[in-house]
Amino acid sequence: MTDLDAIYSNRILELAAAIPRSERLDNPDASASAHSKLCGSTVQVDLTMERGVVTGYGQTVKACLLGQAAASVVGREIVGTPKEEITEVAANMRAMLKDNGPPPGGRWADLAVLEPVRDYKARHTSTLLVFEAVLDAMAQIEAGRQKAGSSGSA
Repeated sequence: MTDLDAIYSNRILELAAAIPRSERLDNPDASASAHSKLCGSTVQVDLTMERGVVTGYGQTVKACLLGQAAASVVGREIVGTPKEEITEVAANMRAMLKDNGPPPGGRWADLAVLEPVRDYKARHTSTLLVFEAVLDAMAQIEAGRQKAGSSGSA
């Protein structure tokens, strides 16, 4: 197996070919995008949340295979996920790529297929785009709710 075969495995190709929730939401609580200047990849997400749990998700993914594979797993698993869990998965992915940490486990275990990307720093950003966008959307929702709470509306 060549170096490129390690980061472009058949499983990554399968995940990239089957990105779920690829329709944008009509009335999201927040929308966010993340972009890699290096490769031009972009991920846009729409999110709805209730009581700290993701209730709706849509995404547009114009990214390399690595970004597509990550977005595929996120799209498959995110609905029903508490904010704390997705925040932890995002931190685990960053640690896996940048600090030789272990890959996420449990229902997020398919993200382990991206572990070989750690050796290709130029590919880290595109692999993490979906997490950046999701965390941004979650922060927007939280900020909007705090603002609404401080203005006396619920």
